[in-house]
Amino acid sequence: MSNTLKRGLFACLLASVATPALAEDGYDLWLRYHPLATSGVIDAATVAVLGDTPTLKVAGQEVQRGLAGLSAHHVQFGTAIRSGGVVLALATEPRLQALGLKTDALGSEGYLVRSVDLDGRRVTLVTANSDHGVLYGAFALLRWVQTGHPVSAANLTSTPHIALRVLDHWDNLDGTVERGYSGQSLWDWWTLPDYRDPRYTDYARANASIGINGSVLNNVNAKAESLTPFYIAKAAALADIFRPYGIKVYLSARFSAPIELGGLKTADPLDPAVAAWWRAKADEIYRAIPDFGGFLVKANSEGQPGPQDYHRTHAYGANMLAAAVAPHKGIVMWRAFVYAQENAEDRAKQAYDDFHPLDGKFASNVIVQVKNGAIDFQPREPFHPLFGGMPKTPLMMEFQITKEYLGQATHLAYLGPLFEETLRADTLAQGTGSTVARVVDGTLDHHALTGMAGVANIGRDRDWSGSTFNQANWYAFGRFAWNPDDTSDAIARDWAAMTFDPAPATVAPVVRMMAGSREAVVDYMTPLGLAHVMATGHHYGPGPWISDLKRPEWNPYYYHRTTRDAIGVERGPKGNAATAQYAPALARQLADPKTTPERDLLWFHRVPWTYRLRSGETLWQGMVGRYDRGVAAVADMRADWDALRPRIDPTRYAKTESFLGIQQREAAWWRDASLAYWMSVNGLPLPAGVRPPAHDLDWYKAQKFPYAPGNP
Repeated sequence: MSNTLKRGLFACLLASVATPALAEDGYDLWLRYHPLATSGVIDAATVAVLGDTPTLKVAGQEVQRGLAGLSAHHVQFGTAIRSGGVVLALATEPRLQALGLKTDALGSEGYLVRSVDLDGRRVTLVTANSDHGVLYGAFALLRWVQTGHPVSAANLTSTPHIALRVLDHWDNLDGTVERGYSGQSLWDWWTLPDYRDPRYTDYARANASIGINGSVLNNVNAKAESLTPFYIAKAAALADIFRPYGIKVYLSARFSAPIELGGLKTADPLDPAVAAWWRAKADEIYRAIPDFGGFLVKANSEGQPGPQDYHRTHAYGANMLAAAVAPHKGIVMWRAFVYAQENAEDRAKQAYDDFHPLDGKFASNVIVQVKNGAIDFQPREPFHPLFGGMPKTPLMMEFQITKEYLGQATHLAYLGPLFEETLRADTLAQGTGSTVARVVDGTLDHHALTGMAGVANIGRDRDWSGSTFNQANWYAFGRFAWNPDDTSDAIARDWAAMTFDPAPATVAPVVRMMAGSREAVVDYMTPLGLAHVMATGHHYGPGPWISDLKRPEWNPYYYHRTTRDAIGVERGPKGNAATAQYAPALARQLADPKTTPERDLLWFHRVPWTYRLRSGETLWQGMVGRYDRGVAAVADMRADWDALRPRIDPTRYAKTESFLGIQQREAAWWRDASLAYWMSVNGLPLPAGVRPPAHDLDWYKAQKFPYAPGNP
């Protein structure tokens, strides 16, 4: 049989294996490995792995799988080095020593990919100081090829800026996911540890491809049962699957577990019996999971138990748990998301008030996990004042990948610009350039323990995240966690090329849609610094009129306080002085509405409806214009997507087309309901030529959604 015929038969066989019986459904994420139209990109026919660890093995298999799929040619896998092939090896491999490669700066997870002469043969080498680094390098090489570059031209090197790059799964033991919009929990607790769903491996592959190295398996609103032997065994099974991919498992710990599981009468962190119970529990977990990462804790927030129940500080609670895991080199991620009705002044100030006095009082293996903004994952919030406000304490960024407040599963809202905006924000804590990114990566305050967490948007839906474009937020989180200095546009281009195809005719319009999508959501939901005007409970749809709930901070009205004359919350010196929580130079800027960025105006200031924006428009005119701009942006996205119909597979095209239709309808609903309410209070007419709301305010108030997803 001729080589040409053999290659043709292999291509047919590969197509039959790679192409599902049903139409493409998004399961493969950005690791599709479909044949590239570009010729000459893949010239590697062999993949050689020098070494025999489980991680090196999966790295080699991934490169073989990727290159075979992208080229539709057979790629041989083994240990033989052949010209034109790819070689994966640790930097300590004896055969690499003659190359004189400089790998010290790569640390324990960085990688180096380049063409070298090895054993007299020209090959593409993937190397690192650890097998996990080799794995990350393998995925970097595949990304290079997927985005249209030749294997042999790869010259790649990168080292993660942040140590802990973690997904927080808000998954419950009953299979539901709090604020999850892509089906039931990925973890089938009922069949674990016996049945190890192949999806768990694909989940690990996807995370490793973007550098994620940790997974918190259960909801921060934790159940004590998560720490019982029954569930520890299940977590251990997942840890076994994840380990070759460099992913540690963590568990959310319920602070009152010593009472609920141990029969103690208290969970006081200063009680010796409580500390002893946690030490014994940590020992038990580490016997089952030797590389267990540690605990994530939500305490004294939204009804969760915590050390303040015993008149102890958060530092006492965190340090007690830290002592339990310290002998095993574990860590504690202690969340700073706290608010209670006892603090009636301003929910936005509470975390700073609780944690700022504790700066420097946490154990060395504690990292305080802080949300990107001071309230709760809004479409736009100013960066949290704790960033720059606790220089003696490692702070871990917490982003929400699942879009609880940004249209949930159906609205296209690429969060790369949100992540970038937050990380680029300058705290001015130590002069210009003291960005949030430098706080998070430890370079500003010289911390070695660093981290970034993302609340996962992953479920059991075939496309993992509820829609194709929601996958981009998982992808972007991983990329920013690896390198906070990356850009949202560059990440979007890579994602589009890998998820669809690298042709400019595909990538350019997809990136254009993504780049403006988050700003569109801000415009039609929360323009000019408005926040938390969503309906309560499920947070689906508008509800700025809600003002009758028991706790004031549960009401959207609390966050805008609209009257006939003015709108917004005064957080400057003439109000509750929340601006003083920022560094003095920034506080001075934010103290005056004229020097406050207009995107945050109503967050920091209460201003009259007649207030003049920099455009010369009144606040009311500018607000109406932004609502209309947001709705129009969704129409533009629909037009871009419609033009892509010939370039996108039918199934993924149709789902996105449907979701964009939902988004356009709901953007108009947000715009109309909001304007109807504001006009009912301020008594102002719409500017000339502006379309009035489709219904009266009572119609919008009457809309109910008792079974909205993500609110179990």
